[in-house]
Amino acid sequence: MNLSGSSGRIQQGPVSRSPHPIEVQGAKLQGDLSAPAQSRGLVIFAHGSGSSRLSPRNQFVARQMNNAGLATLLFDLLTPQEETDRANVFDIGLLGRRLVEVTRWAKTLPELDGLPTGYFGASTGAAAALIAAAEMEQEVRATVSRGGRPDLARERLPEVLVPTLLIVGGHDAVVLELNREAQDSMTRSDVSLEIVPGATHLFEEPGALEKVAELAIAWFNRHFNQGPAPS
Repeated sequence: MNLSGSSGRIQQGPVSRSPHPIEVQGAKLQGDLSAPAQSRGLVIFAHGSGSSRLSPRNQFVARQMNNAGLATLLFDLLTPQEETDRANVFDIGLLGRRLVEVTRWAKTLPELDGLPTGYFGASTGAAAALIAAAEMEQEVRATVSRGGRPDLARERLPEVLVPTLLIVGGHDAVVLELNREAQDSMTRSDVSLEIVPGATHLFEEPGALEKVAELAIAWFNRHFNQGPAPS
């Protein structure tokens, strides 16, 4: 996997990158905000289990989004102390609530004022993103899942109204079937399933992650430009 490549998009201007401590309901989380000049929207990332805001794959996708004029926020869903309890790592309800709280925090930042917002979730983080999207339908315009586990949010899927893109590797057979089932359950939203041919779960194959970034950027641009969906 080449993590130094480009999606072929021209950077829209200088990118401001800054670490941000995020305090939500007694938890102090670490986040990294990257905001190009004149950002067209904000994408908040939710990483998978065993990962963090430093995930090289998510960071690569975030850089491509920055180059395309989108601001990104990568943050740790749990504190170091919380991570020691494996039950927290797979507590999708907790992670979804944490994502909602961080979204509300981000809305208070002057540099993000008025920007349309979306979620990019990977693996188990995609389930947290879908739960948060169900809660934040008025504030969130679009969601993208990379190799996601939407089945972990199965009970909430019918409540998701936010346009959702499910990206799965063509050789990730089990996860592909889980995403097809999720698509069938999400009858109230605009849901699209994109299969990256030849890719496995981590999208390590040449060009696979670049394709993920390309699909995600196009999805966010489309729905950020459309305005909020009606309730």
